[in-house]
Amino acid sequence: MAKKLIDVMDTTFRDGFQSVFGARVAMEDFLPAVSAAKDAGITHFEFGGGARFQSLYFYLNEDAFEMMDKFRSIMGPEANLQTLSRGVNTVTLDTGSREIIDLHAKLFAKHGTTTIRNFDALNDVENLKFSGECIHRHGLKHEVVVTMMDLPPGCSGAHDAAFYERILRQILDAQIPFDSVCFKDASGTSSPQKVYETIKRARKILGDGVHIRLHTHETAGVSVACYQAALVAGVDGIDLAAHPVSGGTSQPDILTLLHATKGQNFDLGLDAEKILKYEEVLGECLKDYFMPPEATQVSPLIPFSPMPGGALTANTQMMRDNKILDKFPAVIKAMREVVEKGGFGTSVTPVSQFYFQQAFNNVMFGPWKKIAEGYGKMVLGYFGKTPVEPDKSVVKLASEQLSLKPTKEHAMDIADKDESKSLKFTRELLKKEGIEPSEENIFIAAACKEKGIAFLKGEGKVNIRKKSTNTCETSAPTPRAKTPINEKYSVTVNGKKFDVEVADAEGKAEIKSVKPASVAHMPPPELSPAKTTGGSGEPVKSTLPGNVFKILVAVGDSVKKGQRMFVLEAMKMEIDVNAPKDGLVTSIEVQQGQTVANGQILAKI
Repeated sequence: MAKKLIDVMDTTFRDGFQSVFGARVAMEDFLPAVSAAKDAGITHFEFGGGARFQSLYFYLNEDAFEMMDKFRSIMGPEANLQTLSRGVNTVTLDTGSREIIDLHAKLFAKHGTTTIRNFDALNDVENLKFSGECIHRHGLKHEVVVTMMDLPPGCSGAHDAAFYERILRQILDAQIPFDSVCFKDASGTSSPQKVYETIKRARKILGDGVHIRLHTHETAGVSVACYQAALVAGVDGIDLAAHPVSGGTSQPDILTLLHATKGQNFDLGLDAEKILKYEEVLGECLKDYFMPPEATQVSPLIPFSPMPGGALTANTQMMRDNKILDKFPAVIKAMREVVEKGGFGTSVTPVSQFYFQQAFNNVMFGPWKKIAEGYGKMVLGYFGKTPVEPDKSVVKLASEQLSLKPTKEHAMDIADKDESKSLKFTRELLKKEGIEPSEENIFIAAACKEKGIAFLKGEGKVNIRKKSTNTCETSAPTPRAKTPINEKYSVTVNGKKFDVEVADAEGKAEIKSVKPASVAHMPPPELSPAKTTGGSGEPVKSTLPGNVFKILVAVGDSVKKGQRMFVLEAMKMEIDVNAPKDGLVTSIEVQQGQTVANGQILAKI
């Protein structure tokens, strides 16, 4: 009897990068490994989408569409190149309009995608209908998803085999076109027995002709057992990654599963020696990248607070950057209650980030003192229907703090009413900025907002964590004429101000002099609005570490108590800093883009 051939999708270049490096891996660093993977005989890859769309514009100053084109050119026309999409959220954290959802499918088809794996974190099938139709209409294969996790102990009402069977039957009843079905556990918390029962039920419903896959992570330490259970239950495909971005918070290693299935009636279709060579090349490509220790570990606490591998390292790295990593254990502990009261949406993007943000707020500001916008909108119904009703007291708090009423209106209908989510709005915005309104540029701007615009204007930044410095940040190269440079700046280092003169007749900038500041100089235009210090009055302080995303007032402005003065960016959240009283702004102590500490003075009133 011939062994059953199991399709392996290599997740290295999407989920692997996300789960270990927060998706921040540059094209030039990893493309040699893509060729090595091809030489190893791998023909099915997850190569984009998910967090590997926005992250390229946010942190790498790279174009995701260009990356996808290069990946396809290496792999050739026959490879199955797959991306990840979040239903009505596509590749963002917010709900898209129907126009944006359709454009997503159109452009991903144009740029080398074969298959789109399409999920909804709430398992709200209404959120899968239109996106699935768009994927199918643009000639792509649609892999529809049921998202999985385990609930914290003592919880019930969702996330058992019967629940997943019900969601699958709803997908069939909705007549959503699909080519395969994936059961996706981003947190890796499902037990092997539940996986076995779920796949057995799905096979009975779908018959032998439908391709069924399982996706899980090693985060909780049971991924290999879950894959073994799925194989016995009749799954057709599994997702694996290559070392050094395998195991821990990522998928199990390809070599590990080749070893685990020895002597069994399954053929993964891969040669271990060739995979070993591929992993050696990948290790060399990534040798300079900082490997967070938590990326290589499994955690017995994760089933209590189901944090996905792809979000865990991204969040710990942000906390590390902001020097508050010591708060992580408390945030994970707080996440349990957040999940319990949030309606049991699956802990996968964007819901996993909503859970983390609310847990983070509960630790930093006090339990339920500050409702995170995403979490609040979720419990109020703005992303769709949660599997069970959220806690009523939390819904009330969210409604009061966000000034929003609970809704049962379809998420896409809400988005369609938002003019800023129309293609016309984005097209006009690009024209105002002098940017070509191509379909790609429209989607980049719609998906990435201000950071997308900055990329398109050549003002993007690179923020890659390498071993030498942990954080390596540089501005994007901007074309300049080779004219003589003679510029002066005022620079503050550790609270002390210096005058810096930069000059070079050859058009290459070098520091000419550094002196203690005697006269304040205006900063370069890109750092405006200008920092003005020395004002008197009551300090307006940051409420947590982060970056100054927006400065909404200027010196001399009158403000009212509660008026927004600054927007900080931290932990993928925008945090408002409001005026503590009525008054006059006497100083602005920071600049846009500046990193600030908790309690740092931003302005004075």
